[in-house]
Amino acid sequence: MAHLEVQNITKSFGTHHALDGVSFNVEKGDVVALIGPSGCGKTTALRIIMGLETATSGQVRVAGRPVSGCGHDRGMVFQHAELLPWRDTLSNIGYGLEMKGMKEPELSRTAMHYLELVGLTQAKDRRPHQLSGGMKQRVGIARALAIDPEVLLMDEPFGALDSQTREGLHGELLSIHAKTHKTIIFVTHDLDEAVMLADRVAVMHAGKISQIIPIELVRPRLDMRAIRTSAEYSKKRTLIWEALHDAGVSAAA
Repeated sequence: MAHLEVQNITKSFGTHHALDGVSFNVEKGDVVALIGPSGCGKTTALRIIMGLETATSGQVRVAGRPVSGCGHDRGMVFQHAELLPWRDTLSNIGYGLEMKGMKEPELSRTAMHYLELVGLTQAKDRRPHQLSGGMKQRVGIARALAIDPEVLLMDEPFGALDSQTREGLHGELLSIHAKTHKTIIFVTHDLDEAVMLADRVAVMHAGKISQIIPIELVRPRLDMRAIRTSAEYSKKRTLIWEALHDAGVSAAA
């Protein structure tokens, strides 16, 4: 049994079909990227997996359990961190733990552990307006990880950041995955991000998965320069580009 099973999910908004029979499985500890043009259904699929949306038909299962709404077995990182402005960094990370019913002193110890994991101990007392965009995203990642979800979902978490900050956070996420071995699904428009981070890339177009491409780069991927100059990186980036292009051409034909 796969760790996460997405079984033939469809989603309709009136006459518009946002998803049309999307199916894929994710093994425990794997990282899967959903990539495709705007409006192809990537975020809708992610929101259904999280339980923020209900599929018109089909089913999602996590560790064999059907998804029926949000739950602590899934954590989500949004494109913008959406931190609570009246809380400092440490208590923002601890918010989900409070919702789970965790009490002090375990709550503060756990929040501090994940603060250290994302390298922000020096910012534990800062409010969100005192943090850079990259720091806010690291807080968002720590907050999602702190509840110890079975699956971490990420909706273009680095899309609003400048390229240097984004690449730095790629390294952070690769390091975090090497330490936690979390199952991760993330949405992206960025080919390089997909190849660098994922074990498999699901190419989407018009509400369907047109192709799933395995990325055969050895983990842990801590030397990003070596990865970018490897033959496998170049080959798979080209394959994804071709899959995106071919899906667009087929839809237009």
